[in-house]
Parts: sequence; structure tokens; C-alpha cells
Amino acid sequence: MHNYLSLNLHICILAHLHIMFQNRVTQLFKIDYPIIQAGMIWASGWKLASAVSNAGALGIIGAGSMYPDILKKHIRKCKAATHKSFGVNLPLLYPDLDEHIKIIIEEGVSIVFTSAGNPKTWTKHFKDQGIKVVHVISSSRFALKAQEAGCDAVVAEGFEAGGHNGREETTTIVLIPAVVNAVSIPVIAAGGIATGRQMFAAMVLGAEGVQVGSRFVASDEASSHDNFKQGVIHAAEGDTQLSLKKLTPVRILKNKFFRLVEEAEKRGASEDELKEILGLARAKTGMKEGNLDEGELEIGQVSALINDVLPAGKIVQNMWQEFNEASNNPVKKYNFTT
Repeated sequence: MHNYLSLNLHICILAHLHIMFQNRVTQLFKIDYPIIQAGMIWASGWKLASAVSNAGALGIIGAGSMYPDILKKHIRKCKAATHKSFGVNLPLLYPDLDEHIKIIIEEGVSIVFTSAGNPKTWTKHFKDQGIKVVHVISSSRFALKAQEAGCDAVVAEGFEAGGHNGREETTTIVLIPAVVNAVSIPVIAAGGIATGRQMFAAMVLGAEGVQVGSRFVASDEASSHDNFKQGVIHAAEGDTQLSLKKLTPVRILKNKFFRLVEEAEKRGASEDELKEILGLARAKTGMKEGNLDEGELEIGQVSALINDVLPAGKIVQNMWQEFNEASNNPVKKYNFTT
């Protein structure tokens, strides 16, 4: 269990003196700032990952929307674009998993974030290759399983997050201290975080870093379609909702597709019917190809606080500046829109 007073004092002193920030997360990944860009499908290719890493945070390539040969190309381009640390996010339930893992090892990737599966299955295999492993979890119970499996850290992702969510529907502000109390490995907070002030709040709760998704979707380097980026920055509170709970819960923007699913769920549609409505490549249709009516637009609640598309490096810079300002004056009135 963390000593919260000591942690907060450490944060405030470092921010006030403007010296190099270090904690277990920055040391684990060899980064300047404890900010991790989430590995999002149809958004986080090599351009985004390298830009984030070059800015001093940790960039992540999202393998979930990539065939093995595409993943290999992105890893090689990322290595050419940055000499700093970067990682790959690997959903453990996706097809071509064995081939993805082979490529990650052969290409010398040193950091892997796993999700959507049992961490015991592959963590030791990665660790035996000298790869640092972080698993995404949605409860203290799963955090303990990840720690027992040998993971170096966990991402505790709250209900506010975009994309696929835990069935527990625990909010970030409750999940973070619960997980911090349950495990001894570093906890990285995710879900509803797009500003440095929110980052400061997460670290007051005991997290040692943050994983940020939606804010980086609205970046110049994200491979998402510009229509989707515009949809994100024009979203308001209440414009996202968990959907497809009978399949795998996913937070999406409300659009024509969402309303079709909502109507089906209200009348008690079966899993088979929902799968038929979902069809194939629905996420690609929306996020990659820009069809805002028919696409599955995965994004977090925090989209309501995002109102512009910025270079990824500027996003990192803004978050760190806001974090320092918050640590110096936690109760200052603040315009949260970023």
C-alpha cells in the first residue's frame, strides 16, 4: 500500500523544482514522463507511437487492427523514427496471435501491453525474452492475477474509457485506489484522462502513471479518419455510452449504428442477432474510413473535454505542464477543456 502523503509531497517537490521526474513507471520504461499513449485500433500506428515517444512519453503501436505483416512494417518504421522506448499493445483474444508474438520477439520490441485475455498464458514467454509486460485490467481481482502471472505493471482501466470495457463498470476514481491497495507492482491509471490535472488526480489516488487514449485519437499523427477526429472534438457530455453488453461491452459515440443496437437491446435481441447487426469491420468503417453513421466509433467519455486536434508532442507537453500547475496549486479554478 502506498504512502499517499509521501507520494504527493514527492510529486509537488519535483514539479516545483522542475527537475527530472522519476518513479517506478518512468524507470521501467526509460521515459521522461509517466504518460503512456494507449494502443488503440485504427489510431495508433508507428507515426503516433514514435511522436509520443520522441516527446518523452511512451508510444504504443496498437496491434489489434493489424495483420502480422502490417504490424511488422509498423514496428520497423517506428524503430527508424525514434531511438526511444516504445511498445506494442496486443489483445490476447485476437486472431493471428502466435504470429504477432513471433514478430514482436523477432523485431526486438522491449515492451508489450496485453489485454483481453489471461495474462498467465503468455507473460512468462515474453519475460523469458527480456520483454517488459503490462496487462490491462478492470478490477482488483484481475490485477492480482496479472501480478501473480509476473506482469511488471498493470493498467487499471475505469468504466469511462473508450472501446472495450470491463463488465464491472467500476469508475476510475474508485478503481485506482482499490487496485493500488491490492497489488505491489506499479499501477497505471486509464479511463477518463486527457489533461494533466486529471493525471495529477490519478496519481494522488496512488497511480504512478496514466494511459491516455481519446486525447491521442484527436492528434495529427493518429491514423484515424479526420471525420472521426472531428466527431471526437465535437462530442459533448453524454454522447458516449456502453453498448453491446451481451457480446463484449464497448463504449462508443452515439450515432445511427448505436441507435440500431440500442433498439435491438431494448427488445431483448439475442447474441446472434447482435452479431449480425455488428457485422464485419464495423469499427474500421467508422474510425478508419470515416463513416460516422454506420461505423462503430470507439471513444471515451473524456471526449467531451477535447476540442482540438493537436500534434502528439504538444499533447504530451500540455499534459506535463498542466500536471506541474496542478501540483503547485491543486485547488485553482481551471478550464478543463483541452
